Amino acid sequence: MSDRTEDLLARHRAVIPNWVALYYDHPIEIVRGKGNRVTDAEGNTYLDFFTGILTNMIGYDVAEVRQAVERQLATGVVHTSTAYLLRGQVALAEKIAKLSGIKDAKVFFTNSGTEANETALLLATYARKTDQVLAMRQSYHGRSFGAIGVTSNRNWKNNSYSPLNVHFLHGADRHLPQFARLSDSDYIKVCVEDLRHVLATATGGDVACLIAEPIQGVGGFTMAPDGLFLAYKDVLDEHGILFVSDEVQTGWGRTGQSFWGIGNHGVVPDAMTFAKGLGNGFAVGGVVARGDLLDSLHAVGLSTFGGNPISMAAANATLDYVLDHDLQANAARTGSSIIEGLSKAAEGLSVVGEVRGKGLMFAIEMVDPVTGEPSPALAGRMMEETRTRGLLGGKGGLYGNVLRMAPPLTLTDAEAEEGLGILVDVLEEIDREMRVTL
Repeated sequence: MSDRTEDLLARHRAVIPNWVALYYDHPIEIVRGKGNRVTDAEGNTYLDFFTGILTNMIGYDVAEVRQAVERQLATGVVHTSTAYLLRGQVALAEKIAKLSGIKDAKVFFTNSGTEANETALLLATYARKTDQVLAMRQSYHGRSFGAIGVTSNRNWKNNSYSPLNVHFLHGADRHLPQFARLSDSDYIKVCVEDLRHVLATATGGDVACLIAEPIQGVGGFTMAPDGLFLAYKDVLDEHGILFVSDEVQTGWGRTGQSFWGIGNHGVVPDAMTFAKGLGNGFAVGGVVARGDLLDSLHAVGLSTFGGNPISMAAANATLDYVLDHDLQANAARTGSSIIEGLSKAAEGLSVVGEVRGKGLMFAIEMVDPVTGEPSPALAGRMMEETRTRGLLGGKGGLYGNVLRMAPPLTLTDAEAEEGLGILVDVLEEIDREMRVTL
């Protein structure tokens, strides 16, 4: 680590809260980006397989996005607020409403996924006149008071206080011994019966909504089997309970198989939340929902910076780029090649518990080769070794033992092969070392 980086790290620790974690034993400062690669302050270049936590969705220094932002900056109008008409906001809302598949949809823009989820929870609890909410075990929905309330991962919950009365459901916890041997269809049946039992025993009166991630981000890209949320929605509809799909990480074609993550379940939700990749690094989030839900609030509301001209310019350009270049198809092709390659390599590796994912959203679960128990230490080793070889990834999972990756949707076939090669090389090296020590 250079003196420059050491100095910045010391300054960081002096003024930034301790709970703002940094990756790597020797944290890096990213100073440049081009295409799907970034360069740190010491001149090291990396293929980026984590994209600022799934945010730089189409890579770095994209001309179409940069030029759109520069055109808006040239007008001198960086901010006006929602008290005035915002052409870019209306144009983006029109696109998202159409793409959502939700009938008579409207859109409200925020600055982040946390704010988006807070808005969705407000809409649902107001519409249903109840504070009771259903959420999924192992979920993560943000760092604010209400969002933490529907988060089911102790590593991300600072307290048990919540403005909501929350009940957590099964659906992404196939690793538990009572579910491990079940087929997808049998697991879905068990989960649905549990939902009915929760409604009959744990709730009192009306329930506002179920909020769920189609693929759990912080949870380590764990996911319900396709069709679970359709089966859940049949039960929800019986009780008038709304369904909110948290698409903050799964939207915009990232899974390759559908434009929204929930599409794999054959469900059109009442509302969807989004953020991260839409702005390709510029702060934007929001809710797309049935118009009657978004119109129902009686009090005046706004988002001071939500829908601002700069973010809207970036988001319009990003979404147009995704659609014009059919990046969903690219995610399907390149993602499949990586997931298939990892799965094949993992067959003979005792340190890999599971390879999972859809499209350009995939993960490797690291386990102790003797006990099969989750191994955060080996996940940390994977992070360090892949960085040394020029690849950036992320870490997560309920037990902190999952390497999770989400490259830009613009990933080329050659870059997919390069990244796969690095991952397999490191996995094989760690596996060999562990075998020697046994």
